[in-house]
Formats: sequence, C-alpha cells, structure tokens
Amino acid sequence: MVIILVATTTDPASINPAAALLALPGWLPGPSLFQDIKSFTNQNVRLLQHDKGIVDEDDLDRRWEEATGETVDELIFFSKHTAVSNRPALTVHPIGVPHLREGDVLPQGGKPGWAALPDPRIGPWLRLLKEIAQSHNLVPEFEVTLEATHHGPLTSKPTLFLEIVWEGLGLGGGDAVGNWGRENDKAKVLLAIGGGHYAPRHMDIVRKDGVWVGHVLSSYSLPMEDPSQSKVNGSTDGIGGTWRQSIKVAYEATKSAFPGGEVLAHLDHKSFKSWQKNAITAFLGEQNIKIGKPNDFI
Repeated sequence: MVIILVATTTDPASINPAAALLALPGWLPGPSLFQDIKSFTNQNVRLLQHDKGIVDEDDLDRRWEEATGETVDELIFFSKHTAVSNRPALTVHPIGVPHLREGDVLPQGGKPGWAALPDPRIGPWLRLLKEIAQSHNLVPEFEVTLEATHHGPLTSKPTLFLEIVWEGLGLGGGDAVGNWGRENDKAKVLLAIGGGHYAPRHMDIVRKDGVWVGHVLSSYSLPMEDPSQSKVNGSTDGIGGTWRQSIKVAYEATKSAFPGGEVLAHLDHKSFKSWQKNAITAFLGEQNIKIGKPNDFI
C-alpha cells in the first residue's frame, strides 16, 4: 500500500513544499511512467510532480496502480490557498462537486454528482497543522482552518488537499498521524452540513482531539429551491435543487472512507431558514443518517 503525494510546478505553494520534502533523506528517483510527470519514492510514499494545474490530472491513483502494480491507499495534494479576507491561510479539505448536475460547468475539475472518498487524515492533520503553525509563531498571522468540499481532480481513493504537512507521514522518524484502522471501529465521523466555505461552526467540533472528519458541505453545495407549497410539515416534496443528491453522495463517500465508523451529520442551524432545516432534517431521517450534536463527537 502506497501513499501518493502530488505537486505541480505551476504553483510555488505546491512545488516549494514538495522540494523541501524531497530534501529530506531517503528519497530515490521513481519510474518515469507518465509523460511530463516525474516520480520519487521514499518508503511507502510516492511523490508525483507534474506541470499542469493541480486539478487537471485525473485518476492518478488508478494510473499509478496500472503502471506499477502497487496498491494506492490515499492521495494528498499540495496546493496554495488564500482566505477570502486575504489573510494567509493554512487549510485542509476534502474534494468533490456533489451538487452539480450533468451538463453543469465544472470550474475546477471533478465530475457532476461526484465526491472523492475523504481522507481520514483530514481531522488529525488539521489539528497537527495548527500545532506546527503555533510552534513557528505563524498564528494569528496565518489562519488555520478547514475548507468545504470543492473541486477535482477525479480520484477513487481517499483524498485531501492542504498547503503543507509531512510530519504526519512518519517519514522523519516520528509516528504517522491520522491512520484509520480497526481500533477506530464505531468511532464517530463528522459529516458537516451547511454554513460558509470555512465551516466556522463545524470547526468548533473539529478542533477537539479525536474527531474524525468526512465531507464538509457548505450551503452553496446544497442548492434548494423555495416553492411556497414545500414549506409544510417538514416534507421534502416539491423542494427542487440538488441538495438531496449532494447529501447522499457525500454521506456514501464518507461512510466508505471510514469502514466501521459511525457517520453523524452536524448541521449549522443558523445558516438555514426554518423550511430548509426542516427539509434537510426530514431527508436525513429518510436516509437513516443520524444527526449529532457537538458533544456526540467527543
């Protein structure tokens, strides 16, 4: 089982962390399997470096497996991010566009109605990233936060995007961080629903030690039409939009990424109008998706 790291030369915030990682001992040149993609190996880690946009190379996990015979366990993409406030940000997030329909424009890759398996490292690595940032006096200049699920590229194995964290891989001699295993059976996993792109109310849960994080659906990933006749008895009948699809796809991907775990939805109640909250709550009930309160995740 190997871990694939992906960096692009088109983004200094992607290639510079990759170069720093390659400066550590133990790296060897890997096979030149794809046109314009270099590879490097270190223990069970494979670093791929390409010259396209970070969301433009689809199916790197499948292509690596077909070319090498190695089984890919997860993909980790190095990518830049700046918060909307222009404050420097260090972020971690899952990927996918579960709310889009066939024929919709794909602004940043993926495919309509798709969400990648969220990498179980997302929660543990966000907390590790915060510790590292604090130890280097980067806080409060840098914001360390979760981002909502968005963009591609297409993958079939657990995936996450982040600026930089390699201590959690265990390459420097320390312990790997964020591995999901049998010892986590029945552990609670967060499926975040609603709120802004940086999930502030969900972050209150994610900051706590031991919390596992699946998909994070911001309100823009829950398009809901507002016919007046739909605002009765919490019924979801007549409420158009792809919000049901988005929730179902995100839940199924999260459940698949955390075998044996218990996925609980957490709603940002203040981000919804009452008819939206009622409809979402009713749909979660129809799908047998449990709703958790903050203390349920500890």
